[in-house]
Amino acid sequence: MAFVEQSEFAMIPSEKTLETIEALALTLAREGGRLATEGLAREITVHYKTESQRDGNMPRDPVSEIDHAVESLIRKRVGKHFPDHEIIGEEVEDRPRDIEKFVWVIDPVDGTTNFVNGYPLFCVSIGVLYDGEPIVAAIWCASTHKLQPGVYHTRRGNGLHFEGEPFDPVSAQNVRRKLSAAPGGNSRRTHHWDNRVTGSAAIELTFVAAGIFQSAWFAGLKIWDLAAGLLLVQESGRTVIHRREGQFEPFKRFEPPAQVENKQESSLRDWHGLIIVGTKEAATELQQQIANRRTWLHRMRRFFRF
Repeated sequence: MAFVEQSEFAMIPSEKTLETIEALALTLAREGGRLATEGLAREITVHYKTESQRDGNMPRDPVSEIDHAVESLIRKRVGKHFPDHEIIGEEVEDRPRDIEKFVWVIDPVDGTTNFVNGYPLFCVSIGVLYDGEPIVAAIWCASTHKLQPGVYHTRRGNGLHFEGEPFDPVSAQNVRRKLSAAPGGNSRRTHHWDNRVTGSAAIELTFVAAGIFQSAWFAGLKIWDLAAGLLLVQESGRTVIHRREGQFEPFKRFEPPAQVENKQESSLRDWHGLIIVGTKEAATELQQQIANRRTWLHRMRRFFRF
């Protein structure tokens, strides 16, 4: 596998290597989407990972047989073509520790609750990292700007593509109030946009990249929710910011946390953080809103401590 020199200390994959990886990711995203679509035409098996104590032990976090089938397909094909690459998937408890290698990050069906209910906002998300940095992304979406299924994809430095063709973010020129995504069911509007909740972080990232949403922000999610979508946003020319050690800064790479629970050795699977994406103006506004909210909470805690 070819590499090119990036600096005195680091090497990055060659353009040919990235092109080969992107081609496989694009194929696997399409095949995962095909499995998901076929699953909607029949009765599928669903079980739940957890129960919600708040809602009287109602089930949460559904997993379908399609989630397992899609992840198994991707793992087998990646293992065949790139046996030395690591894999992180939502449904298999792998904990790769060598982040300097290639790591495929898979969310076989993001938006599973939507999927099992037949609500057409779900996707198959495949991201590839090198030294923790997203370098390839392919996300098959059940619904796109074309009002039909399709794959948004890219490799580092090559710009956003849709179904094999370069793609510039769409823009509703005559619309004065545009849309953004909001986490946790927060559907409130702001001065500049209306919020929408999709039930899929990867869809929201893709829609930001595609220009459908002006912004989105995420806290407490897993690496497989974000790995592919963040690169799509970056390659669309929009902004990606994360909070690191209490400060907001441009996002560059995923890093294992310093400590994890249960005394396990830290890995990329344990990554967590706060991410803001969007146009430069929208991302800046969200950053200020979140910073102000944290300042207010800090003051309230100090007040009630005395």
